[in-house]
Amino acid sequence: MLLAAGVYNLAWGAVVVLFPSLFFEWAGAAPPNYPEIWQCVGMIVGLYGVGYLIAARDPFRHWPVILVGFLGKLFGPVGFLLTLRGASNYPRALGWINVTNDLIWLAPFALILAAAYRAEQRAA
Repeated sequence: MLLAAGVYNLAWGAVVVLFPSLFFEWAGAAPPNYPEIWQCVGMIVGLYGVGYLIAARDPFRHWPVILVGFLGKLFGPVGFLLTLRGASNYPRALGWINVTNDLIWLAPFALILAAAYRAEQRAA
């Protein structure tokens, strides 16, 4: 699962860096005024991918990387929902990004973290 997350994040980040308006076009939304900021988001997502690929080699050892990813995948959708609450004109179609970037990975990351915790408890 971490290998899949790593490859996905690297691919998604690359698409955003190379084509910063693409997801906005797909959602029928106005392109960002400052595409460079969106490209920075793509860079960060891509870097998470590198972390997931490293963590995939030894998830129990690299559980902090997985925890950071889990929290990002939790707070991304929360931030989107809070934005919708305060800005009624925000393009709701952009919420699909939260499904593919965040929500589908929450349960697998939680399961990996729980297994790492149980392994640590057994070792202690």
